[in-house]
Amino acid sequence: MTKKVKRYSEEFKAEAVKAIENNGGNVSATARQLGLPMQTLANWQRKANQGKLKGTKQYDPELVSALEEIKRLKRELKTAQEEREILKKATAYFANEER
Repeated sequence: MTKKVKRYSEEFKAEAVKAIENNGGNVSATARQLGLPMQTLANWQRKANQGKLKGTKQYDPELVSALEEIKRLKRELKTAQEEREILKKATAYFANEER
């Protein structure tokens, strides 16, 4: 049996994080009030504090775009490193074959 993953809107997440502030920072009480798992709400709060959650005052679109660019560049670097290793092995193979 598969468990259905529930999706929440960005607005709902931002309001839930604001509700934590209204409850004096009590994540567990806020999670109970909203009917959410506590860990989910804690994750949203952590993202908000890092500036990654849309709709919150800490949200920084430049930070998010920079993080996405870093991810893309890391993927490209990994691909280039794998290609380099393949070429090294091919060069060594063909150098040995010519002798």
